[in-house]
Amino acid sequence: MSSTSKFVSEFCDIIDSYGGRDKVMKALCYSAKLVAGYHAKRNPDLAKRYATASSKISGARATLRLIDDIPMIQYALEYGLGENEPDRVMAVLGVTANIVDLLYYPIEKVCWLAEHKIVDVKNADRWDNVNSIFWVLSVYLNLMRTMRNFSLNQEKLSCNPKLSDIDATTLAKHRLELVSIARISLDFVHAVSTLPGGYLWGGKLSTFQVGAIGTLSAGLGIYQIFAKRRLNK
Repeated sequence: MSSTSKFVSEFCDIIDSYGGRDKVMKALCYSAKLVAGYHAKRNPDLAKRYATASSKISGARATLRLIDDIPMIQYALEYGLGENEPDRVMAVLGVTANIVDLLYYPIEKVCWLAEHKIVDVKNADRWDNVNSIFWVLSVYLNLMRTMRNFSLNQEKLSCNPKLSDIDATTLAKHRLELVSIARISLDFVHAVSTLPGGYLWGGKLSTFQVGAIGTLSAGLGIYQIFAKRRLNK
């Protein structure tokens, strides 16, 4: 099998899963937003078309997330109080993140119902603001967990003076966590930008900047999927 055929086969396997397809749709969504931001003043008509494409793809992703709370509830129940975590800090972060996510998904549903005028929601803008706050908290806690896990693994590796004695796959997975930290950091910058003006850098990023951050984050996410598949072979 040629390298091109192998890549296409792997790509098809990736978009056959919900997570993989969402990453690809995210890349398309924010790359379109990136183009829209770039052409905002150069070619407003072209920018408008790409902005519409970005909005439609974003709406499709939001619609697909409507049932995400079901697997989230299952995961939270299986996770429990984090008994299998390496230390108490990881357990506290894990439980807190699960609570935030369990609250975040219903709030996002209310915002989706209000946006599509399926139900009348009073103070819809406030719901959007609350939704942004929970998104920021969710991404922040995920970032803290990832950084803590990386730190703990780094300490274990540091205790072994001979890198040659460490399994190559273990080292590769550890280094891949750096990509996770970079990706989630980008997501955090993006999430904070959706907060109301006056809160950190809320509302201060341009369409072009949001598109660039989202595209880079999606690209890193797709890279991670390919890398993890190859590590697990």
